[in-house]
Amino acid sequence: MSLASDQYRTLATASPESLFKDRGSKFYGYAFPVQSEEAIKQHLENLRAQHHQARHWCYAWQLGTSHVQYRYNDDGEPSNSAGAPIYGQIQSFDLTDVLIVVVRYFGGTKLGVGGLINAYRAGAKLALEEAEIVIKTIKEQLHLSFDYPKMNVVMRLIKEEQLEIVAQKMELKCHYTLAIPKSKIETLKQRFESIYGVEVKKR
Repeated sequence: MSLASDQYRTLATASPESLFKDRGSKFYGYAFPVQSEEAIKQHLENLRAQHHQARHWCYAWQLGTSHVQYRYNDDGEPSNSAGAPIYGQIQSFDLTDVLIVVVRYFGGTKLGVGGLINAYRAGAKLALEEAEIVIKTIKEQLHLSFDYPKMNVVMRLIKEEQLEIVAQKMELKCHYTLAIPKSKIETLKQRFESIYGVEVKKR
C-alpha cells in the first residue's frame, strides 16, 4: 500500500517477546515505538537488566521522517552479522520511530557469520510480525487569533476539515492552535487567512 507524502509507518505499542532458536542459541526479539535516543537508551538498559545473563544485546533503530537518523550495533558479534540484518528488517517493513533489540543466549555451538545473519534477521522479523503496525500522519501547527464574532465561521471550517484542536484560550480574543496534516497546511493556511479578521501564524 502506498503512503501519502505526509504519512509514515511505525508501531502502535511494544511487541510481545519473540523467540528464535538455532543450535542451542536463543535469540529473543523485541520491537518498540520510540521518539528519542533517550527512550532507546532506556529500553536497552531495561533489557540488559532483564537478560543480565545473556551474551549479546544487538539492536538497530531509526528515528524521523524528513530527517532520518539510524544506527545499528553488533554488540561484540562479528562485524555486520547482527545490527545490519536487524536494521534490514526495519527497512523491509518500511518503519521509522522504531527500535528492535535481539538478545542472544549462547548455546555452545558457533553459528558462523552466515548463521548469525540469519538468526538476527529472523529474530527481528519475528518481533515485527508480532507487533501492531500503524500509519501516522505528519502534522504541523497553525495558530489562529480572532475576535468572538468570527467564532462560527472559524469553527465551521475546523469541523468541515475535521481538524484537531491542540489548544484553545479565550481572552480578549480567541486563540486556537490546530494540528494539520503536512500536505494540507498551506491550503488551509490560505483558507483561514481569507477570513477577514483572522490572524494566522504557522508554528
